[in-house]
Amino acid sequence: MFQKKENGVSIGTKPTYAVPEDFCRIFAEDQSALYLLSLVLTADAEKAEQCFVAGLDDSIHGNPVFKEWARSWSKRMIIKNAIRLIAPVPGETAPSEVTRHASDEQNGVPNLDRWLAAVRALNPFERFVFVLSALEGYSMQECSILLNCTRQEVVDAQANAMKHLAGGKGTGPESIRVRKKGILAAHFLEPMPAS
Repeated sequence: MFQKKENGVSIGTKPTYAVPEDFCRIFAEDQSALYLLSLVLTADAEKAEQCFVAGLDDSIHGNPVFKEWARSWSKRMIIKNAIRLIAPVPGETAPSEVTRHASDEQNGVPNLDRWLAAVRALNPFERFVFVLSALEGYSMQECSILLNCTRQEVVDAQANAMKHLAGGKGTGPESIRVRKKGILAAHFLEPMPAS
């Protein structure tokens, strides 16, 4: 008859979990941003597609998630699948230039702006650290846990990535500015309105 309330919410109320339709809607609405996140992490159009599809599959068939967390969980699944596909480790050397694949031509990758091309050209570990910490806002500790490395390796990789992006042979982005706390960067990974 009477229910106990805590902070104005009934204790007996069950939380609402995301259902497969929620994830399908999120992946449809945020398709460009989620694919771009996959692409910038993997630096390969074919692997980005695999990562995107696996992220959707893991979101739908994975652990139950609160409906309010479904959008951030979708990004997390993209990131985890990219880590699984690329397996970035500290100390890898960067390729001299980003390798192009036949599928890149179909996806319009050659027309990427200099900024995105510069990020894709980083070595895999530095690229993951940069994207996760600077663009996605993960803490150094979160990055070290996700990438299975020490916090110091993450700090060093972020410094190297910033150095390469800021001064690397004229390919650095003009839109990156370092401020006292964090980095300001172009928000190219934000969801775009569906057309």
